[in-house]
Amino acid sequence: MESHQLEPKIFACTQSTELAKNIAKHYGANLGNVKISKFSDGEFQPAFVDSVRGRRVFIIGSTFPTADNLMEMLLMLDAAKRASARHITAVIPYFGWARQDRKDQPRVAIGAKLVANLIQTAGATRIMTMDLHADQIQGFFEKPVDHLYASTIFLPYINELKLENLTIASPDMGGSKRAYAYSKFLESEVVICYKQRIKANVISTMELIGEVKGRHVILVDDMIDTGGTLAKAADLMMEKGALSVRAICTHPILSGEAYKRIENSKLLELIVSDTIPLKRKSSKIKVVTCAPLFADVMHKVQDNTSISGQFLM
Repeated sequence: MESHQLEPKIFACTQSTELAKNIAKHYGANLGNVKISKFSDGEFQPAFVDSVRGRRVFIIGSTFPTADNLMEMLLMLDAAKRASARHITAVIPYFGWARQDRKDQPRVAIGAKLVANLIQTAGATRIMTMDLHADQIQGFFEKPVDHLYASTIFLPYINELKLENLTIASPDMGGSKRAYAYSKFLESEVVICYKQRIKANVISTMELIGEVKGRHVILVDDMIDTGGTLAKAADLMMEKGALSVRAICTHPILSGEAYKRIENSKLLELIVSDTIPLKRKSSKIKVVTCAPLFADVMHKVQDNTSISGQFLM
């Protein structure tokens, strides 16, 4: 059998084991075996139990903090490279450290570029990710990047709601492109939240650009961290006469008081994907899996066929 005909091997980083199992199931394969040795000081060493020589390898792991999650991905990429894998695809559903995509003040690092360099140096020959915080991060890589859009899984969910008088909203000016893309497919109106911050994760003022009175509003964003922006936006929109407010956020970071803020807010529902495992369940949080999307694109990458049909926006 020619090496390019060998079935690929799919491996999971610890933090994304459940998602990786789901992706492998939809792909029609079993997860490969990884043994992780741990030292008493916290150092760890992943090792592939299965041979990967001459095969395509998919290593699945989101790189949200702690830094151990990124480090595990890097070590597994390096292990695959040194084990003579033919192609090594880093499947990173949530690309962490992406908010540091530029120098927005003096004497700061560009963390997203640094992480991109580390992933390539470790051995990745291809990167697959979803809803990057900034599209231009693709340009930080010198390897092919398959940038998937969560709209592929969220738009069918929105259509099932059958909402009349629908308005798509962006929680900030930076997300307006995403909001307009959703509104184009849904043929809905758009509103934008204009906010000013006094520092990271702390909002001083927020105003609405557009009308929400008598409308069902869906806020769309790439991630939800502390939940402060979405909670404040939902409360403001209900005060302005909205009939209901939902939010769609691809990556549920949900740190600090996020769960409390969401549950106490006027958000009717928060819809997220499973790129990051939830810390706990909430009656307001609905999870839509991204596993079938990643499995389908992985098949297309293995078969060298076009993936452009997956891009709803």
